[in-house]
Amino acid sequence: MTKQRVAVLQSVCDHPHADTETVLRAVRERLPEVSHQAVYDSLHTLTEVGLVRSIQPSGSVALYERRVGDNHHHLVCRSCGLIVDVDCTIGQAPCLTPSHDGGFVIEQAEVTFWGLCPECAASAATPPQPDLSSAV
Repeated sequence: MTKQRVAVLQSVCDHPHADTETVLRAVRERLPEVSHQAVYDSLHTLTEVGLVRSIQPSGSVALYERRVGDNHHHLVCRSCGLIVDVDCTIGQAPCLTPSHDGGFVIEQAEVTFWGLCPECAASAATPPQPDLSSAV
């Protein structure tokens, strides 16, 4: 384990669902001299060995989290992009059974729930107030 990998792992722990740029900024707070490539390589290696999980909700860059191996899913706000972990309702992989398996041995299912977080839902429910200050 190199000091760069340790710093990347700690940054992912500190910033769940972080993109590469966020991880890079956090790592550079600990190791100012670290290169962009070292962070990319560390994220790849940590993901490959199962210490970090990469997710990529539709329309998003790759995001990294430390929570691995527990078959959890994600809630994503369509408005602000907030991502929240949600435990699998069944608990064991693959947690869902497809209507047709195509001969595959299904090992895992990734579920992304899309909607509005409480703050964005409250904002959407509150109609905008007209600006009456310029009305004469």
